[in-house]
Amino acid sequence: MPYATTTRPWATAPSGPGRWGGGGLGARRHPEGDGHVSADPELSGRLALVTGAGRGIGKAVVTALVERDARVLATDLDPEGVEALAEKYGDQVAARPLDVTDAAAVEALVAETERTLGALDIAVNVAGILRGSPVVDLTDADWAATFAVNTSGVFHVSRSAARRMTERGRGTIVTVASNAAGIPRAGLSAYAASKAAAVMFTKCLGLEVASRGVRCNTVSPGSTLTDMQRALWTVSDDEDPAAAVRRVVEGDLATHRTGIPLGRMADPSDVAEAVAFLVSDRARHITMHDLYVDGGATLRA
Repeated sequence: MPYATTTRPWATAPSGPGRWGGGGLGARRHPEGDGHVSADPELSGRLALVTGAGRGIGKAVVTALVERDARVLATDLDPEGVEALAEKYGDQVAARPLDVTDAAAVEALVAETERTLGALDIAVNVAGILRGSPVVDLTDADWAATFAVNTSGVFHVSRSAARRMTERGRGTIVTVASNAAGIPRAGLSAYAASKAAAVMFTKCLGLEVASRGVRCNTVSPGSTLTDMQRALWTVSDDEDPAAAVRRVVEGDLATHRTGIPLGRMADPSDVAEAVAFLVSDRARHITMHDLYVDGGATLRA
């Protein structure tokens, strides 16, 4: 799929909900807009960048950070979803389109963010794509596109954020990977390989920047109720969609796939809570860690 250039000059961005224009930030507000301060101010005063924030896990991450009183720059290739978040959360969220495969666009957006909004304290890599296919049928284009988003995108965002965080001696970066990075999955070779690369890249970065006060961790979800997961299901017109969920939970011997011992699929918020923990001071002594959020599906193999 094509990836268009997606940055916009912030100097001309209109003021109003989610725009952070007009001379500065307004008062932080409860997500429902009733004027109350967030119930949990754990991340109060911190600025976060979240990629792939328009739906699914990325959207849930934005919500989890907002609920902890962080300010969030929500980015996505498709601006519609992040603009909706900006409308919902008002001054606490700004929306910007971003193509993470475009290194120059990423660097420009991070630089402009720091000039306009302040220092980034948190960066969360969620943007990702899945092109499922047996290896013998996998096209060069699908392989390249998968790595461009899932691996190079993580590199572009993390590098740009880390350059600035290390200068200040503080910051935290979290990459949302997949449990497929740690266990073979039929039909998901490109996805699994790209996520494995992203995990090891994040660990290597964490090692390099640890002495300068920056922590880098990964969260590896299993099957989660998102559009990406639903795209993998084969459901006939007359079949209850819940049957697809049951197949995932129970496992599939034909594809050598284990079930989920906890007996349920993850909700995006389950993954977002793990991210919120890792970016908080509660995890201040955790770095280079890969946190599986998969209900035990991989049996930690």
